[in-house]
Amino acid sequence: MSDHTGTDCVRLTRESDTGIARLTLTDPDRRNTLSAELADGVIAALDHLDGTDTRCVVVSGEGPTFSAGGDIEAMVERAETETPLDDTVRHVIENTGRCVRRLYECSFPTVATVTGAAFGAGANLAIACDVLLFHEAAEIGFGFRNVGLSVDSGTSHLLPRLVGDNVAAELVYTGEMVDAERARELGIANHVFDDETFIEETEALIEQIASGPSVALRTSKRLLRADHASLREAIHHEAGAQAAVFDTEDHAEGVSAFVEKRDPEFDGT
Repeated sequence: MSDHTGTDCVRLTRESDTGIARLTLTDPDRRNTLSAELADGVIAALDHLDGTDTRCVVVSGEGPTFSAGGDIEAMVERAETETPLDDTVRHVIENTGRCVRRLYECSFPTVATVTGAAFGAGANLAIACDVLLFHEAAEIGFGFRNVGLSVDSGTSHLLPRLVGDNVAAELVYTGEMVDAERARELGIANHVFDDETFIEETEALIEQIASGPSVALRTSKRLLRADHASLREAIHHEAGAQAAVFDTEDHAEGVSAFVEKRDPEFDGT
């Protein structure tokens, strides 16, 4: 049984039996650019999941492009109509930036399945996810320079954290489109799968994540995303967080399964 919701630009499907939510960008004619409509759709979809027993969110793009990033047509329109600079900055913050930030701050484990190209802010939407699974034909690039712009939508935070400062600088300065294998080598892609195995392999990993101890995984995600000032601080925060997880049914099941030498069956409580 599945729940369906969405807009013209975004489709959300949630499988109630597995807890897997699938958020699909559905504006392939415009290459899933992060228009105001699409950004609002992503935010609304994620807001819809709050308070549910969702266990994993899978983000994908319909058509040959995961997301082409910023809306170039809107950029042209703003230039032709001499849109005030404040309005342009507000668009970046309130639309593309807010969309990327909302996905990054999603409390559930997130997986991006990238089957086509991801550009600019669209690439940021992909790397805002916790795990990235690439089709062998996928590619990703942060080529803001190609339209004469500096980075936006969180690139300066997300990309160095993922690949390191010097690699991030090279990717931004050159605007290089990185193919799937190089993305894996750089640490952007967790895995790259060929056409024959992509669906099977991605679904297996997604199901593994979704079948895990939900409270523990969400707590681990929060800790992994935290900006700890030191190892001492990290250990302190981890201990405090783990104290709450000790009381979950999944922890009790995990201990029992370990003692009984069987696979645990977590129910997310």
